[in-house]
Amino acid sequence: MEALLPVLSLLLVLLAVGWGDGAGAAWAMSPGGCEHVQSTADCKRKWLSSVPGNLQGDIEELLLDDNTIRVLGRASLLSYHQLKHLSLTKNRMELLEPGAFLALRVLDLSGNQLNEDMASVLLSNLSSLESLSMARNVIMRLDSSVFTNLTQLLELNLERNYIFEIDQAFEGLQRLQRLNIAYNYMTCIVDFNLTKLRVLNVSYNIIEWFLALESDDLFELEVLDLSHNQLLFFPVLPRQSKLHSLLLKDNKMSFYQLLPNGTSLENVTVQFLLIDGNSTNITTVRLWDEVCYSNLSSLRLLDMSQNQFWYLPKGFLAKMPALTHLKLNQNCLETFQLSERDPLAMLTDLDLSQNLLMELWEDVGAGPALPSLQLFNLSTNMLQALPAGIFTHTKQITTVDLSYNRLDLCPQLAVLGRSAPCVDIRGLATLTRLSLAGCGLRDLGGHPFRGTALTHLDLSDNREALSGDLGWLRDVAVTLQVLSLRNTNLSSASVDFSAFQSLAGLDLSGNALTTLPASLGALKLRSLDLRDNSLTALPADVAWRPLGRSLQELYLSRNPYNCCTLGWWEALQRGERLRVPDRHEVTCNYDSQRLSALVLPEPVLRDCRWRTADTALLYLVLALPTCLTLLVAFTVVFLTLKPKLLKMVKRRCGVSSPY
Repeated sequence: MEALLPVLSLLLVLLAVGWGDGAGAAWAMSPGGCEHVQSTADCKRKWLSSVPGNLQGDIEELLLDDNTIRVLGRASLLSYHQLKHLSLTKNRMELLEPGAFLALRVLDLSGNQLNEDMASVLLSNLSSLESLSMARNVIMRLDSSVFTNLTQLLELNLERNYIFEIDQAFEGLQRLQRLNIAYNYMTCIVDFNLTKLRVLNVSYNIIEWFLALESDDLFELEVLDLSHNQLLFFPVLPRQSKLHSLLLKDNKMSFYQLLPNGTSLENVTVQFLLIDGNSTNITTVRLWDEVCYSNLSSLRLLDMSQNQFWYLPKGFLAKMPALTHLKLNQNCLETFQLSERDPLAMLTDLDLSQNLLMELWEDVGAGPALPSLQLFNLSTNMLQALPAGIFTHTKQITTVDLSYNRLDLCPQLAVLGRSAPCVDIRGLATLTRLSLAGCGLRDLGGHPFRGTALTHLDLSDNREALSGDLGWLRDVAVTLQVLSLRNTNLSSASVDFSAFQSLAGLDLSGNALTTLPASLGALKLRSLDLRDNSLTALPADVAWRPLGRSLQELYLSRNPYNCCTLGWWEALQRGERLRVPDRHEVTCNYDSQRLSALVLPEPVLRDCRWRTADTALLYLVLALPTCLTLLVAFTVVFLTLKPKLLKMVKRRCGVSSPY
């Protein structure tokens, strides 16, 4: 009994502190199991079927997520006069009785299987609400009755429902600024007129048309996300807005005035017959008119990637003088105009990758092209040349991706007095990242990187670029930190990497190396990729060399290692900092078997020890006859020459002979 007294005393202290009135504690536990942190009561995942009535009276935030609450009665929250934020995510809400809330500002009803009728009842008498989330419910249709009294609402989240129709549901939400209807089933948005809205997210629907109301009113809209839909045409945007981000990724958009065969539909018109009661009107429109009547002078980000654009209308980009980021990757573009009469002077990021580009055009006399460009991605196209001096005015460029085009670097040897087309990056002092993977580079020489300070260089998939000598990289040997030579047909272990003392990451995968280049042992790499080579072992002392001590990430799989020479592997595994992500895929060869190098069977280990011992014994047996033969030969020679040697010694020393 005496032994229990200290424990009982400690429990009494904990009860007094943890389950008291909470006046002097930042954290406390209520009898219902809810945790109190300052003004928040966390009652998540407590299997509650109703709101606990014994919480602190001054709480401002109540989290009731992942419970089984069905009804929120009138008296459920009356004792919590300061409550402003209520979260009921993943419950089974069916009814919120009128008067259940006081001055609630934030309400989360996500994941409750609510339909539109239930939502209309639940949301009545919530005029103080500023933020509402009804995501992950089963709402299908919205009309003006659902949000009638939410006059103070600023933010509304309706994502991941089944909404296919909206009929004037937001007309009364005069203060609404952020609206999220992503992951629903909307097919079109016509006469968009929410002038106070700042952010609209309708991504991941099946929208084919977006038409803003034809009005000269100023829309507050700043961000419009229409990505991952079925848009066929560029959206008709508000004429006046504050739009700075327009996201149109993954749609089916194109411009249709010009057809691939050269036919123009500029003057083709269509007549619409509009019947309204007894009045009939005929409207004639140019269906393929590509003139953009919207003011896009504030647009900074335009993402049109993953569409079907094969050209851009003349003057299209000139309407966006503030544009800084333009993404046109994964389209069908065949040509691209680098500069227009009103150049994109502010553009910093241009992505034209994965198109069908065969040439880039540059207007003569139109001023410097892309003077602010920092990132230029032209990868995976059909380019064989770039305009001469394309990088002349790009004084801030840091990243260029030219991979998977048929391009050569300057300088090139002249053939019949003419130099082959090449890309000249010499002198780009700001350039730090360059990708030339799969460009078909061959016989690189001279000084292609002179005047640059490259830190990242990718030469992967250029099987004729390396001849065993890395001398043409000497201009960036001091600055280079990451180098990829994957699949470059590298087979010589004599390649000298000793000059690359700043190198931290090296990719040598997909080559034909049979041994690790000796010069790597002195480097302090943090990441090394040796996959898909012909290595049977690494140097036995690799773990104790500077390379082994500095490595943090090492890829080793898909090499024909010898199961009986894995001492280096065991030593590396003892390293505390080293991570081998593909360690479970590392295998070794034992006779005709391929085994996991991670855990070799005991019989294999035993046999390997015997083989190692047998090999040592074999060397001893082979060396012993040779040693004996040399010893006998030496003895015979010595005995044969002994009298002559003695006479010579006596004659030189002047001592009389006893003979």
